[in-house]
Amino acid sequence: MSETWQEGFESCEQPTDALAASILLVDDEPSNIKLLQRTLQAFGYLNLIATTDPRTVLPLYRQHAFDLIVLDLNMPFLDGFGVLRQLQELGEDLPPVLILTAQNDHEHRVRALRAGAHDYVTKPFAVDELVARVRNLVQVRLYHNAVRTRNHWLEERVRERTRELYDTRLQIVRRLGRAAEFRDNETGLHIVRMSKISALLGAAAGMAEEDCELLLNASPMHDIGKIGIPDQILLKPGKFEPNEWEIMKTHASIGAEILSGDDSNLLSMARVIALSHHEKWDGSGYPNGLVGENIPLVGRIAALADVFDALTSERPYKKAWSVEAALGYIEANRGKHFDPRLVDLFQAQLAEIEAIRDQYAEPAAA
Repeated sequence: MSETWQEGFESCEQPTDALAASILLVDDEPSNIKLLQRTLQAFGYLNLIATTDPRTVLPLYRQHAFDLIVLDLNMPFLDGFGVLRQLQELGEDLPPVLILTAQNDHEHRVRALRAGAHDYVTKPFAVDELVARVRNLVQVRLYHNAVRTRNHWLEERVRERTRELYDTRLQIVRRLGRAAEFRDNETGLHIVRMSKISALLGAAAGMAEEDCELLLNASPMHDIGKIGIPDQILLKPGKFEPNEWEIMKTHASIGAEILSGDDSNLLSMARVIALSHHEKWDGSGYPNGLVGENIPLVGRIAALADVFDALTSERPYKKAWSVEAALGYIEANRGKHFDPRLVDLFQAQLAEIEAIRDQYAEPAAA
């Protein structure tokens, strides 16, 4: 953030001069309106709007940011209680309402205050009392506005800082994922394609938008456990010996261990994906031999996206498969390696998947 907290506070709106407050005067008697206007103007209040028709209060309120409403009770068409009810039904941060009425009995006073009025003055009024009550209500409103403005500023700063922290952690996650990929993939673009295909499949499978974003950002960590696999095994161009394959398979558990110990949604999902993306629908996968829907959905999605992109990508030890050949392999392994429903969704999203492949294709070899 470019500005300091102190600078931010100073930039927030401060309570302005109470005399500049915008005040709405509501009374059906023109003579009462004129008296109110002269009285308040004599004490420096110049931003006054008046109406003798209570039915216009709501339209006027919507047009002006009033700091105070001075309201009569006994009026034709709509009495003061009706006006208060209309204002309260808006459910907004309303300005204070000062009742100015000839009704001086206790019942009307209590009823008005319960209906949302903030103060109550009876006619005929004492000028100094009325002006003092107007000043007090206006000052409270202006300070309230200033506090609200500062709170909005603070909330925005907190949102920005939260986003910065999230983005920072996200960058760390992505770079750790690329660190693992660089050990057997020069560009690391595999994790970009794989993660975007995963998010696309997640949306097609009905995952919430927020969860799809988590999947996009967690799936790059699927092979982080490769960091713990010796180079002579990880980079071996030929077929693994049985003991080497057992060591290679430990990368799923190693990855889950690396990602453990943090309860954030992002790293929790990344841990699940790292541990389960080599499980197979028929239970022949590793490390836990999970079957069918016992495999977490994000693990099943990552498995399909990972295999497809690995098959269609060139590696030092193999040529890239065609999309048609990769689709044939996926179809042949429907219900064996892959969730049958996800295979259908994958095929339905093929055009978008190929667009991802084209957008994030490996750079041409020199």
